[in-house]
Amino acid sequence: MGIFAIVLSLGLLMYLAYRGVSVLVLAPVLAILAVVLSGEASQSLGIYTEVFMKGMGGFAIKYFPLFILGAIFGKLMEDSGYAYSIARNIVNKLGDRHALLAVVIACAILTYGGVSAFVVTFAIYPIAAALFKQADIPKRLIPGAICIGALTLTMTALPGTPSIHNVIPMPYFETDAFAAPGLGIIASIIMLGGGMLWMRRQLNIAKHRNEGYGNHTLNEKEPHSGIDLPNFWLAISPIIIVIAGNYVFSKMVIPLWNNSYLADEKFGGVALSSVIGIWAIILSLFIACIFVIVMNFKRIGNLTESLNKGAMGSLLPIFNTASEVGYGSVIATLAGFAVIKQYLVAIAPGNPLISEAIMINVLAGITGSASGGLGIALEIMGANYMQLAQQYNIDPELMHRIASLASGGLDSLPHNGAVITMLAICGLTHKESYKDIFATAVIIPIVALIVVIILGTMFGAF
Repeated sequence: MGIFAIVLSLGLLMYLAYRGVSVLVLAPVLAILAVVLSGEASQSLGIYTEVFMKGMGGFAIKYFPLFILGAIFGKLMEDSGYAYSIARNIVNKLGDRHALLAVVIACAILTYGGVSAFVVTFAIYPIAAALFKQADIPKRLIPGAICIGALTLTMTALPGTPSIHNVIPMPYFETDAFAAPGLGIIASIIMLGGGMLWMRRQLNIAKHRNEGYGNHTLNEKEPHSGIDLPNFWLAISPIIIVIAGNYVFSKMVIPLWNNSYLADEKFGGVALSSVIGIWAIILSLFIACIFVIVMNFKRIGNLTESLNKGAMGSLLPIFNTASEVGYGSVIATLAGFAVIKQYLVAIAPGNPLISEAIMINVLAGITGSASGGLGIALEIMGANYMQLAQQYNIDPELMHRIASLASGGLDSLPHNGAVITMLAICGLTHKESYKDIFATAVIIPIVALIVVIILGTMFGAF
């Protein structure tokens, strides 16, 4: 009955999230449903306040600085015109012949620099639509190109990416954002190369059928005139600050500080290795935000409004993910999960990488959220996977990279919030564009994950 309760609860979470019900409502209600069906109804209130809320609060406390700084940075990049300038210049440079690649590279640069996928989609869509119309490329291919640049390599694979999907594994495996850089680069090449091959194939098929841009009326926005856009090199400077700053702080600066005070009870006796990655990204994003503000004080207009909108924009994403982590905390206490956990660990005896990859991918698919699935999985099994890594002499950096990559596969099923929002922005439907999204953001990332597991098993982290 305990296993049935968990499976039913997870199934309802996936179905109702797809139907548009907020995770903020679903997570606690379905967690308590699992508790009740497991025969522990008398403990419901205690589990809600002492398990669910503590799991949710723990995640929010740990990662809120990254969510709010990332959201503010994205808003500043948008309001300053920097995000648009980067996208516009890259598209203009590559031109009609390389329209698909131009969109992919523009998205990748922005997201690798810490700009959220939502901001990137808003910035790139009008440019991509105008470019595709000019080159007579089917509009339905735009979401697939955006996915390659915004939802694959820069989200889970490239070393140093400040995405939350690369940050969540840090405390569990005591790593930083540059964990297993060689394997991350290999995965990035597979995602970029495989995605572009797929999109070029789809474009060639469309040309063979004489299919052009199409007659579209929904969200057909006129692109920015390009007048008074910020200089490209100035616009890309904050991106460089985030990437370079992340490396310098995590590898060179923070390790030289006197951090012995962290052993005090006041700080929870935490080790520097558990926080250095998060600290490095916080400092990098903060400096990048200050840079954008100083260089664009007049251009931004109402700075207070930009800061407030950025801050408010961080609340829903973090509490959605935190609620899913709280849900995972509850599931982990149920007797039925002990059986499931034993089964997951036994999937590949001696190789916890496979168990970790399957668990995170499945949970990301069920929740429709890469960060949510990753958060739930590591909240439940993070300590176990770290213990198994030590037992089987597996580098924690490899566990980190597999965890991050695994979050970016089944998460992009049709009920994923980012997919739904992207299609809405582009004025397209699942029927028109989801086939390309599925290929570029689900199938190819899973192939990259499998390759990295094989290489990691054979050669370890590199």
